[in-house]
Amino acid sequence: MKIKLQRETLVEYEVDLSDATLLNVLDEIKTKIDPSLSFSSGCRSSICGSCSVRVNSREVLACSYKVQDGDVVEPLKNVPVIRDLVVEMDKALQFNAKSKAWLSNTLNTPNLTQDNASMNEVQSDCILCGACYSACPVYAVNSDFLGPFALTRVWKYVSDAREDNSKEKIDTIQANGVWDCTLCNECTLVCPQDISSKADIEMLRTRSVMAGHNDPNFTSFDTGFGFDGSPSF
Repeated sequence: MKIKLQRETLVEYEVDLSDATLLNVLDEIKTKIDPSLSFSSGCRSSICGSCSVRVNSREVLACSYKVQDGDVVEPLKNVPVIRDLVVEMDKALQFNAKSKAWLSNTLNTPNLTQDNASMNEVQSDCILCGACYSACPVYAVNSDFLGPFALTRVWKYVSDAREDNSKEKIDTIQANGVWDCTLCNECTLVCPQDISSKADIEMLRTRSVMAGHNDPNFTSFDTGFGFDGSPSF
């Protein structure tokens, strides 16, 4: 079986393995063919998210993806490449802090019902693998976009019955946030945990309108007509 890895150039390797995960193949290449190959891995159980890469232009976890002959493997997009398939995730993770994606401290913690817990149960499964960040097309035009996983975490806490300052979080995600998303759904398609950041962002938009915010792109759009229906030109 042959696969190609994006290093400084596209390099082809041939391995004698079948029905193997990509992580198994990368281990085989490093231990038996080319010890200089660099890649990231951790739990090997699709939990830590550290082995996230792109195969044939689609984000996957190397520890769960089954390699096919002719696959082309490359590092994640929208992040600096350290070496080979290893990338620097610091800037991406900093968007969690910028969007205040945490539970505010509260002295009055209510008793949670099962409905409260299930409302953001899926969002709690995020493993910060960066697949959605890599797949997001917005970064091609706006490197300051808060991004899918940060906004998903904001929804997780805004929808939490224990959160006593959701308005502050909603205010924080207006610039470079919910209105900059194109709702293309690429983040949802590649999420290994089946989290729909698109749906979360849509719910955040609803909360934003309820909090008095509007889509700045819509409010600045000139239809050519005034509010009374008469031409504005």
